[in-house]
Amino acid sequence: MSNRYITSHFPLISIMLFSLSFALYVQGFILEQLVDYGLYDGMREFFSENGIKLTLLFLLVLIFFMVFSALKLIADTVFQLSMLFFSKDEEGKELIKVRTGSWIFLLCGIISLFLAYSWLWLLILFILACFIYFTYFVYKVSDSISFIGMCGMVFFHVIFWTGFLLLILYAAIKLYNSFIASLP
Repeated sequence: MSNRYITSHFPLISIMLFSLSFALYVQGFILEQLVDYGLYDGMREFFSENGIKLTLLFLLVLIFFMVFSALKLIADTVFQLSMLFFSKDEEGKELIKVRTGSWIFLLCGIISLFLAYSWLWLLILFILACFIYFTYFVYKVSDSISFIGMCGMVFFHVIFWTGFLLLILYAAIKLYNSFIASLP
């Protein structure tokens, strides 16, 4: 019995696992900062310790879930645009082949739970999962793309994601500089 929709829930579970992993790390960091600044004891007068931790974890998971969901939406759009521009496949059969690559993110999401103590390892694992998935994607669709098309598709992805990250970095630096300039 083979059903092509058997792995359709893997992206959602992967997003939830990565969101939980990043949220656990950030929760620990925020709690350390609250203790260092002396705010944690004041918060415990109004909420229980578990209540603070669970509320903070819920909000952080929600924020990371939104970020990873947006990144998945953007990545799917870029993948399909690259297939539109560079692939000979007009029926979408190549995209069906690629969907089995969701196992990559699922396995890395499970591993990320064990690496929730370090933001660097989490980030490395996430970038590694993206790179492995992209390699898998290129390998699976290589039958329907010429060598020039393959080079164009890889170049398209590299340019898009580099530009996207540089734009985010520029916006963050601009916001930081305006914040620093507004201080007395």
